[in-house]
Amino acid sequence: MTVIALVDVAAGSGVGLLPMVSLGPAFACLTGGWRRTAAVGVLALALCAALGLYDGLFDERRGFTAVASVAGVTIAGLAATVIRQRRESELANMRSIAEVAQRVLLRPVPRAAGHLRAAVSYTSAVAEARIGGDLYEVVTAPTGVRVIIGDVQGKGLGAVETAAVVLGAFREAAHDEPDLTEVGARVERAADRALNGEKFVTAIIAEISRERGAVFLNYGHPPPLLVRTDGTAVFPEPPEYALPLGLGIHGTAPPQPFRVDFGPGDQLLLHTDGVTEARDPSGTFYPLVERTGLLKDPDLDFALEALHQNLLDHVNGPVHDDAAMLLLRYRA
Repeated sequence: MTVIALVDVAAGSGVGLLPMVSLGPAFACLTGGWRRTAAVGVLALALCAALGLYDGLFDERRGFTAVASVAGVTIAGLAATVIRQRRESELANMRSIAEVAQRVLLRPVPRAAGHLRAAVSYTSAVAEARIGGDLYEVVTAPTGVRVIIGDVQGKGLGAVETAAVVLGAFREAAHDEPDLTEVGARVERAADRALNGEKFVTAIIAEISRERGAVFLNYGHPPPLLVRTDGTAVFPEPPEYALPLGLGIHGTAPPQPFRVDFGPGDQLLLHTDGVTEARDPSGTFYPLVERTGLLKDPDLDFALEALHQNLLDHVNGPVHDDAAMLLLRYRA
């Protein structure tokens, strides 16, 4: 409005810039409250009237037309501001509810679970969301620490609902069932009932104890990364892969548990395919094995955050799929 006033004074009334003073209240309604919009509108009306008198425009219709234009834009801006603020308030309430739902579904993992330390990293492919189609959980049971990580087919609310079914079944079974295969069977039955063979969930269910090391049930999920004390890294794969959760109605055999050694100094990184299939702009997949050196930090959270940041640097932009990482380290 200041620029328009200066140009109008310098150029004279022949230029016809007076109605452009209404840009002030028009822009004010985009960011400020209704009081700020009204104040700018009053200022614009006063400026328009002053310039109209200076230019002698009230001797003809041009002056009154300019004032009417500024007044009309101010009134419209006030209405738009009230509507915008009301919608912003509704959106804030919805986000608060979504935050609670997210925390219920994907609860923060315990920093210490039995003889393990745990840290988690989750990056959703959906903008403004913290959860999506990936799931994880850590439960301390009498037989050891039981964990699950999975990837639901698809995205959106449907994937979140499926993740809720799988996590709910796992949380109950992990506490109740003494045998890991029974935990997997209960989770599989719940997924089969919910999905009815139309969708599926790849998952790994594991039990880690001091006596037996790590025992895995792999439902068609990418194998975890096991980093030994000396820095060597391996991907423990099952003798035979089973179908993902939700496809058990086809009558196939369940996964067979397989064991790997896991002792002091070892680290276990369970992840979803959003990590290993993340690509840089040239199409190169993320080299997870080559980045195991980032996990040497004594602080587990810092180590996983370094790996997570390196993944984002590799992609050099937003991720195209949900990426979850669950890092477990033997605790002294």
